[in-house]
Amino acid sequence: MVSTSRTALITGASSGIGAAFARSLAAQGYNLVLVARREAQLKNLADELHRKFNIRARVFPADLSDPAQVKRLETLIAEAGDLEILINNAGFGVPGKFAEIQAERNVEMIQVHVVATVCLCRAALPGMISRGRGSIINVSSVAAFMATPRNATYSATKAYLNVFSEGLQNELKGTGVRVQALCPGLTHTEFHDRPGYEDYKTKIPGFLWMSAEDVVRESLDAIKKNRVICVPGLKNRLIVMILRNRLGAFVVKALAARFRG
Repeated sequence: MVSTSRTALITGASSGIGAAFARSLAAQGYNLVLVARREAQLKNLADELHRKFNIRARVFPADLSDPAQVKRLETLIAEAGDLEILINNAGFGVPGKFAEIQAERNVEMIQVHVVATVCLCRAALPGMISRGRGSIINVSSVAAFMATPRNATYSATKAYLNVFSEGLQNELKGTGVRVQALCPGLTHTEFHDRPGYEDYKTKIPGFLWMSAEDVVRESLDAIKKNRVICVPGLKNRLIVMILRNRLGAFVVKALAARFRG
């Protein structure tokens, strides 16, 4: 008998865009595997979604900067028989000049954004391909389109996710598996509560921000339409258009550098 259950696994699920994905997919009847470092927040979210939607929500505490913990998650994914959606959302930023940031922090960012994403995609794909269906969403950023000062590694890892997702989707044509690089701009999450980002919410106009729920809604709509690069929000799409123009990119970079001091 073919299983009719559907499971989505979400990294960075304890808050922000990850939690918004969890709520949206639970409302659609997906069972969930929720992955993040903060176990208490994961348990609260799992309990909430079970009560509201009567779905199964498994909590998997993990720090994806640790290769051993990524390996544990790879095993879980490879053994899952009904994984339909993988959302690689875990991530963080360390603003500052590259030469002044501890090397370990940049390496951790590459491990979480790039290495963990690659490993988890590789673990998920054989099962998805054999079942003839599945979706992978790699959460990137509009920063992928702009190599700004004080965010060199962050922008580089996000650019990797865009190119990786495009190349992967080209390889997967005809398999029934879809891949997306989701490139949100400024989003109301805990990301900008961290050290180095305190001024963003006070200095950047409110109309440039999106809610996590709106980002998720556009992402899930775009993957149904096989849109590999998804930039949610008209304002963000206009920003990306400007960034892809050489003169426009120069102006935006200059403004960004001035804002960051």
